[in-house]
Amino acid sequence: MNLRVRAPATTANLGPGFDCAAVALDLWNELEVGEGDGRPELDHLGVRAFAQLAPVEGRRFSFTDRIPRESGLGSSAAVIALGLVAGALASGREPDPEKLLAEGLPLEGHGDNLAAALAGGVCLTWEGRIARVADSPPAVPIAVIPDATVSTAAARAALPGSVSHADAAYTAGRAAVLGAALASDSAELFAAALDDRLHEPYRAKNAPILATVRARLPEGALGATLSGSGPTVVVWAREEAAEACAAALAERFPDARVLRLSVATQGAGPA
Repeated sequence: MNLRVRAPATTANLGPGFDCAAVALDLWNELEVGEGDGRPELDHLGVRAFAQLAPVEGRRFSFTDRIPRESGLGSSAAVIALGLVAGALASGREPDPEKLLAEGLPLEGHGDNLAAALAGGVCLTWEGRIARVADSPPAVPIAVIPDATVSTAAARAALPGSVSHADAAYTAGRAAVLGAALASDSAELFAAALDDRLHEPYRAKNAPILATVRARLPEGALGATLSGSGPTVVVWAREEAAEACAAALAERFPDARVLRLSVATQGAGPA
């Protein structure tokens, strides 16, 4: 039995949506599962995810990675989603996103990227639940990817154990505006929501592009957010200005990879 599945990149947090909001992006990793000899090693996240749903003995796993690793674009979540979807299909199960999220959380640890990789579109997640709140946000994502990597564990370790009441209230307010922006498809509300005091200030030293971009946003940009743990920064542009924004960013950051991306409206599934 041969299977070929794909899973999208994701950008998580969207500023104040820390650990609960993410958008699936049209940049895909793939997995092909075929017949093989012996038992594959379980040190690969995707194979371990597959093994939670179907036997790996007698199977061969071939991964195609297009999502940069340790860049803040959900590469590990995509690999886990590949294994989960392929495992579900191999065992004759329907690859239900919430059920697969429950299977994958012990491997991923935090569900925001994984939820969006499984369900596609714009997702909120909490306590193992997924709410797909929109097909896309009211802006075009442009990823500015530096030639550097950031360990998710190290980035999380940089966060303080507590924050001030003022910072918590500020971010809670912006998170409420973010939810309203996504529900109403309002570019104006979305622009007002893209600020955070829970995680971005503490991760900024590993993502210096964020402050530089925010200090001088390209014309037509609504705002910028740190993608996951960074160092990638996503600039959110109005549709009509997206190409010009991407060109301006490429000129300003010649050492970075600048990608004008679309939102992946489908989550992980057959390729």
